[in-house]
Amino acid sequence: MAAPALPRGLAAVVTGGGGGLGRELALELARRGARVVVSDIDGDAAAETAAMLQRTGAEAHSFQCDVSDHVAVQQLREQAEAVVGPVDLVCNNAGVAVGGKFEEIGIDDWRWCVDVNLWGVVHGCHVFAPGMKARGRGYILNVASAAGLLSAPLMSPYNVTKAGVVALSETLHAEMAKSGVRVTALCPTFFKTNILESGHGLSAKTRAVLTKRMQSSALQAPDVARVALDGLAAGELYVVPMRDGRAMWRLKRLAPGFYGSRFADVMELVGKRLGFGK
Repeated sequence: MAAPALPRGLAAVVTGGGGGLGRELALELARRGARVVVSDIDGDAAAETAAMLQRTGAEAHSFQCDVSDHVAVQQLREQAEAVVGPVDLVCNNAGVAVGGKFEEIGIDDWRWCVDVNLWGVVHGCHVFAPGMKARGRGYILNVASAAGLLSAPLMSPYNVTKAGVVALSETLHAEMAKSGVRVTALCPTFFKTNILESGHGLSAKTRAVLTKRMQSSALQAPDVARVALDGLAAGELYVVPMRDGRAMWRLKRLAPGFYGSRFADVMELVGKRLGFGK
């Protein structure tokens, strides 16, 4: 039996669509017949993605948007509705990274991470979900991370925000189960994105090691985008594309005590390799 597919002709909004996974989500949506609105805090990058979609024959538009600003996300909805009509699908994808030891991470970095990674998703859901619910149909893809399931050391702000995205997705998935609106939390591990370029608390050594790990992943952004949208179409709450993420999540649920103690030991060694904990 064929897997469920997204209907063609959907009006879709992708935040953080100027590059990385956001760009690949926009491209994959276009391949599936969606009319796509690309947004990014970098308006030029969003326009570049939209131009790529247009060259394939897809309908695409771009708008600058800072997802940490609720009013800006409301304006994005109004702009999107003006060009593609009521929004059927939103990918809350915009995100940033902060790394380091908890006691060494400043409050400004915490606020920045929470504002984009968590409030950005809250704003996206708060602005777009009511219309979908009222129309009795819609799709919400919240891009979290395996970090939101595994809570690895040395990335506390990122973990907290992504765990919040998972919790919000779980809540909305339950609340909207009978409304015709599907909600999915995407939780990948490593793959090549642009997130390290703007990350805070990451040394040159850390960036180099993480970049190498990202580049070595068997699944890259186009694969993650495809798997994510397949899962969204199928109504899956969790999409965990990578084998390592699924294995670690399973271990954590089956043996939380062992996971906590052994993971701490392993991550201490990893932290030294990345340049943390000197």
